[in-house]
Parts: sequence; structure tokens; C-alpha cells
Amino acid sequence: MLRRDFIKVIGGFGALWPIAARAQAPAQTPAQPAQAPDNHVAQVATLQGSATVTRNNAAPAVLKVNDPIYKRDVLQAGANSLLGVTFDDETTLNLTASARMTVDEFVYQEGSRSNAALFNVVRGTIAFVAGQSAKTGDMRFTTSSASLGIRGTTGVVEVPDGGAGAAAEPRIKLYPDADGRVGRIEVFDRQGLRLGTLTQGASAFALRAGAGGRLAAVPFQIPPQEAARDRGVVQRLFASHNVGRQQAIQRRQLRRQTLPRPNQQRPNLPRQNIQRPPGTPQQPGRPLQQQPGRPPRERQPRGNPFGPNRR
Repeated sequence: MLRRDFIKVIGGFGALWPIAARAQAPAQTPAQPAQAPDNHVAQVATLQGSATVTRNNAAPAVLKVNDPIYKRDVLQAGANSLLGVTFDDETTLNLTASARMTVDEFVYQEGSRSNAALFNVVRGTIAFVAGQSAKTGDMRFTTSSASLGIRGTTGVVEVPDGGAGAAAEPRIKLYPDADGRVGRIEVFDRQGLRLGTLTQGASAFALRAGAGGRLAAVPFQIPPQEAARDRGVVQRLFASHNVGRQQAIQRRQLRRQTLPRPNQQRPNLPRQNIQRPPGTPQQPGRPLQQQPGRPPRERQPRGNPFGPNRR
């Protein structure tokens, strides 16, 4: 092969090299969006049957145990199902069959007196164990006609889905906590007028139209069959609360571990070089003071008492 032919062949391979390199280079994947911060306020503690969550106007998504719950989530329990959710302050809500509710607001910080929780019961039966927000802040449930102020207790809220007669009346019930303590539930209309307060265990109000069409909280005796049903609801609530409470404790511990330590936030300040007379020992943190008119005294080096020149 002549030399000019050899150069043409090499030149041809050189022209093909960039194409081959581009073909072998892996395709670059688009950058992944940044993960959302850990700002969920609750977690699914227990689930029997099925349940869904509607978030950010998206299609309903199926829930499972340990799934996070966020503010403004709409929770829906399936038919013949039971959904237990525990919040960061250890408040636990049990949504029975076909119950629907919205987490309108939830703010909780350990040791704070400004904690707040607001839950809107759309329909169905929801049982609750109030946590720290009811003791160190403001916890409320709302319905289409009333607002409930929860002051550290266990209760049941029933909002029928339409219908007529007594069965269509919303009902508010107060029950003792697992340790036997009884808190209170304050009932208001949507304009803020106080309608009544429950302070005794197994007491209840029915919300019905009163004189002039105004809403009234009417006390009533819970029928034996309904009371027996409620006992089962409350027992399942306490079981969910025991599971969810451990989850809430673990979440708080994990968040404490991820918080930056104070010494990790301190800036690296430059060290100041202090001019010292020769032979003067350094004392950290204390500037040297020299008497005017007197030269610094030089210290004589001491010999090694264990050296060979010791006499």
C-alpha cells in the first residue's frame, strides 16, 4: 500500500470516530425533581378493608399502613372498612365505613402553647382520642352546621349522609379516655354561638333545628343498642391509638436526629494573631500587658535534668 493510500484510510477512520463516540456515550437522563421536605403531619396506623386519600386535586390514591398524611388531605374509608390515622401530637382518628373527612389544619411543636388542629367531618362516624393539641392549643372538629372544641378527651362524631327524621341528626358523644379520665366537648354553631358543653362520660348531644330555625344541641340518653355499638368503636379506637402512638414517637425521634446540632452551625471565625514579646509563655484568651519603659525579660532556657551534661 502506498503511503498516500494509507493516510487516506487513517483519515477515514478519524472522520468516523466522533460518530462512534456519540453512539457509545450513554444517554443523559433528565434531572430528578427535588424531594419534598418531611412535612407530613400524620401516618396511617391501622387499616381494615380499604381507604383512599385525595391530595392536591389529584385522583384518589389507595392508602396502606404507614403511609404519610398531609395537611389538606381528604380521607375516605371504604365500605365495611376502618381507617386509623395518628397525628404527630398522638391524636388518633378512626374513620368507620364510608366516613369522609378533611385535614384542614394541623400545627404541632413539642412544648409549644400554640398548637392547632382542625378536622372537617363531611359524613360518617369518626371516633377520636385527643392528643397534645387539645391540651396545649386548640383542637376543633367542624361539620356543615356546627363546630366542636375538643378539650382533651375521647369522643364520637356522627354526620349522617342525608336523609330525614331523627336518623339524619348529627350526634356528638363524649366517652372516658382509656385511663378513665373525662374531658369535655364544647359545641358551637358556625357563627360561634355556644350551644352546650359535654362534661360527663357517655353523654351526648343531637344537633337539630330549634326555635326560629336556629341550631340547638339537645341532650339525649344513648340507647343501649347504640351504646353497645359505641363500645366496640371505642375499643378499636384505643387499639389503633396504641399502634399510632408508637409511630408518632418514632417520627419525633427521627426528626430530632436529623436536626443540625448547634456546633454545626457556628461559623469558622479567623483566629487573631496576638503579638507577644519573645520568650513570653502564651495564655490563651488573655492579651499580654507590658509595663511601659521596661523591656521584656528573657527567660533562660533550662537544661534537661536527665541529659548527659548534668553534674
